[in-house]
Amino acid sequence: MTVVYNRVALIGLGLIASSMAHAMRQAGLVGSIVGHAKSAETRAAALELFCDEVFETAAEAVKGADLVVLCVPVGAMGTIAAEISAHLALGATVTDVGSVKRAVVDAVQPYIPEGVHFIPGHPLAGTEYSGPRSGFATLFKNRWWLLTPLEGADEAATQRLRGLLEAIGANVDVMDIEHHDLVLAVVSHTPHLIAYTMVGVADHMRRVSEQEVIKYSASGFRDFTRIAASDPTMWRDVFLTNKDAVLDILGRFAEELFVLQRAIRMGDGEHLHAYFTRTRAIRRGIIEAGQDTSAPDFGRTAPAAGGGGEGKE
Repeated sequence: MTVVYNRVALIGLGLIASSMAHAMRQAGLVGSIVGHAKSAETRAAALELFCDEVFETAAEAVKGADLVVLCVPVGAMGTIAAEISAHLALGATVTDVGSVKRAVVDAVQPYIPEGVHFIPGHPLAGTEYSGPRSGFATLFKNRWWLLTPLEGADEAATQRLRGLLEAIGANVDVMDIEHHDLVLAVVSHTPHLIAYTMVGVADHMRRVSEQEVIKYSASGFRDFTRIAASDPTMWRDVFLTNKDAVLDILGRFAEELFVLQRAIRMGDGEHLHAYFTRTRAIRRGIIEAGQDTSAPDFGRTAPAAGGGGEGKE
């Protein structure tokens, strides 16, 4: 495989960064991989597992890199961009892996100097695990990686980045920023909020003990807890920075829920059956598209062995 980038700087060294590093290294796509994380423990683990060098500051890490990947929570993007701005190499590409795009663009774009290419991105891949030891090379295989190039973006730089992402197994698509945030509010952000809420409801129901909740967890509640195990800092930032789209989808969800409540109250089995039949078809479509498996455990295993849903980020 041809080297696509000579030096890649990963800013933030958790699940996504470590998986990118393993995948790029395995495919021989990069010359060297360097990184930065706030935690000394994280830096040590990254140096042991996948980085050629690690640095205490993001500014040091990006020097000489022709690809910089921002893998920090959305709320930290602007601070990092300000720190690295003066140290970015001419002709370098900066991308990110944030689950929200408008807020990231607004935070990062002002700090991108002339001659540096900023191509926002978002991998729809992840597990409920985090940290530098959670990554694995096949995380992105047959998963979508959305790019949201800005107006006037350099086509050669975009295609170069796309080539790297496809070479590590991702399906790449290009999307408008605002449309991205709306789509993600539907397929990821609101489902996560509902999962957090359902687990919170169980926690507050004093008529059901904690031991009963754990002991009798069937697949439905079990999978809610899997989603709700995702990184709290990341999801706090997601909801605060994509609030308009999330509130829109939550309003629609509330309307749908009201209709179902009425059907249950009125004993309208015909409506419930028709509704569940339509929604079941969506699940089948996800499986047919290769975005999940029909296995009882959804094919989800420990991070060293396989991938998961969008619980990343």
